[in-house]
Amino acid sequence: MVAALFFHLFITLMLTLKLLSGLNPFTFISKMRNVQVFAFSTASSNATIPVTLRTVTERLGVNNSVASFTVPFGATINMDGTAIMQGVATVFIANVYDVELGMSGYLTVIAMAVLASIGTAGVPGVGLIMLSMVFTQVGLPVEGIGLILGVDRLLDMIRTAVNVSGDAVVSTIVAKSEGKLDQSVYDDPDAGVVTDDALELDEAVEQELAGVVEATHSRKE
Repeated sequence: MVAALFFHLFITLMLTLKLLSGLNPFTFISKMRNVQVFAFSTASSNATIPVTLRTVTERLGVNNSVASFTVPFGATINMDGTAIMQGVATVFIANVYDVELGMSGYLTVIAMAVLASIGTAGVPGVGLIMLSMVFTQVGLPVEGIGLILGVDRLLDMIRTAVNVSGDAVVSTIVAKSEGKLDQSVYDDPDAGVVTDDALELDEAVEQELAGVVEATHSRKE
């Protein structure tokens, strides 16, 4: 499954980005690293939306009018990593229980995995719940989920990173096709990078905050 996820991320998505937008995939991957790490640590597409939105607009140059629609929308229905997991897990459990799926079974798995991924919430662990629906449709025992339960958390973290990368790819392609992509920002490796200077508070703001804290302590006394 990890190999399938990496193939989808580095081959399928990057080829799609190159063919449909003509943009450099290596630039995309380098700028998406922080988003992928955040998605990996939280295993939640919904929790990663603010980080994805900031990276897509400030680092990749996508206009906010496009990103504000495609990123939240993609976090809800664009669960390609989850679809891959459900397909691989179903075939694996079928082999364990020596169940022959057949051509109709494989087509059912594909259809159900796509539909389930669209309806899956962007929170950790929910993919297993949708997987039970796929198992029921192809006649596999739901108890088989217990065989992959122990490693699913790690796989969930990886597929979430793939999910958010897919959201950013689609956002970039749509922005490019609509003339809403700033090419200079996309090509600039330092665009949108947060520096130490950007994190410093203005002196007037610091004084105002100090006054608020002092007033609060005075009222408590």
